[in-house]
Amino acid sequence: MIKKTTNSGILALLMALGAVSATAQTVSITPQEHGPQQQEFVHGAPHVASLEWTIAAGGRIYDNWWEALDRDEPEATNPAYPVDVNGEQSGAGTWRCKECHGWDYMGAGGVYSKGSHFTGIKGLLAMRGVPPESLLATLRDENHPYTEEMISAEEMMRVATFVAKGLVDMRPFINLETRQVIPGVGDVDRGRAIFQTTCAACHGFDGRALDWGEGDEHNFVGTEAAELPDEVFNKLSNAHPGVAMINLSAFSVEDRVSVLRYIASLPTGLDD
Repeated sequence: MIKKTTNSGILALLMALGAVSATAQTVSITPQEHGPQQQEFVHGAPHVASLEWTIAAGGRIYDNWWEALDRDEPEATNPAYPVDVNGEQSGAGTWRCKECHGWDYMGAGGVYSKGSHFTGIKGLLAMRGVPPESLLATLRDENHPYTEEMISAEEMMRVATFVAKGLVDMRPFINLETRQVIPGVGDVDRGRAIFQTTCAACHGFDGRALDWGEGDEHNFVGTEAAELPDEVFNKLSNAHPGVAMINLSAFSVEDRVSVLRYIASLPTGLDD
């Protein structure tokens, strides 16, 4: 969030670009699509990929593969999606891995044990430590009808690597019943240090530089962390698919938990 007390030169530039209002007491910058110079970072792959990059790339495909891979969005409902169990979901969203297995990777045993995302499908935590190569057949079976045009063999290997080596059991730091960060977990000072030196470049020091809300409803990174900490942990670990966002996959799980705890304390609205 940029306030009127912000450096006048920067504010004037943003006003000239149409990003802020001259009369607003507080304003937000709408998240921007990445430019052509960022296409390789967002949708491409390094020549020599680290394990951490591969895990995060697989996590973005798990989140939303067509945004992560710059593919066409599916139009029809996934034929393997259990519409007889859940009649509330249809269309493209049913092709997302997270739609059945959850942001907490626990499926029907976690946050998605009830509500509009319930499918009865089990989670993935039991797959941790399994050789990624042995998961590929499952990821291509009748329950996962992804074609090579949707997700190539190389890209599916990233998903397998994410499942085998990137899943984190969130129960020690998120109460899945209340969907809240458990008080006292992590190191808030460590989380502050990481956020202020990395994430704040886009989100701002108070987390309000990017606003996903509409109209009078504001939705900042603090709002997200307070209401959807399991989703936020997945995205801070792997990045949001389709945008030029950093990820913390190369940081320890403990560091990522500390960041989650810190951002859950950031403002959730304009008046905070």
